[in-house]
Amino acid sequence: MTDNKRKVGIDGTPLGFAVSENDRQTISMVASALDQQRVALAFQPVVLGRDTSKVAFHEGLIRIMDPSGRVIPARDFMSVVEEQELGRRIDVAALEQGMLTLVRNPKIRLAINMSARSIGYAPWMRALHHGLAQDATVAERLILEITESSAMLVPELVTSFMGELQRYGIAFALDDFGAGFTAFRYFKEFFFDMVKIDGQFIRGIDKDRDNQVLTRALQSIGEHFEMITVAEAVETVAEAKFLQSIGVDCFQGYLFGAPTTRPAWDKKRDKLRA
Repeated sequence: MTDNKRKVGIDGTPLGFAVSENDRQTISMVASALDQQRVALAFQPVVLGRDTSKVAFHEGLIRIMDPSGRVIPARDFMSVVEEQELGRRIDVAALEQGMLTLVRNPKIRLAINMSARSIGYAPWMRALHHGLAQDATVAERLILEITESSAMLVPELVTSFMGELQRYGIAFALDDFGAGFTAFRYFKEFFFDMVKIDGQFIRGIDKDRDNQVLTRALQSIGEHFEMITVAEAVETVAEAKFLQSIGVDCFQGYLFGAPTTRPAWDKKRDKLRA
């Protein structure tokens, strides 16, 4: 290409080229991090609504680092890799880290995210069965979170997959519940063990009448289908008090703890070693 010609992307614009070039660089950086195992889980507590001093379980959130050790924000790559095999590799890395955590810490319960696109992906299934074989209690302490958007891509496949793994004792959570994707004709067939109400309905719920009505409706659906309800993105005492008043089972958010790669059980183990 001559110097006097501008580089353009697939949409024919210089901006399009810049975006696509940035995507390529991001994909390359994430792939390199996975190849070199620069990954970790950050753990965020999910507490009981009736007694917020008690942790019901933790969610393990995948963190991918650049060569300097800086965390690459998920928003910078998830939308780019979600439909690619790289997205499946991220799910595998999260599951491997989660299973290792459960094996090493027999008293904790842990939720790990996955996309419905990873169902049937051979490396993911190998990681699952390898982890299950390490400890007989792992299955009953593992929760798999599937986003509402990906679940609705292949609802029949999700239903079959859940039925198969629930026989091991594994629980399932529908993440981002209410975000707008669920076809309710499928909902009663999913048999999720819990639903996590999307944070957009929780923020400012103590004074936002619309959010109050919508969250009450989502809570009622979860209760009707005997699913545990979890409110995401709880950040204020006022929000938590309102959610308690309508009977939400569990809360997750910065009010109760930020995600950390140094959870309490690791700190306790370090003290014992010292």
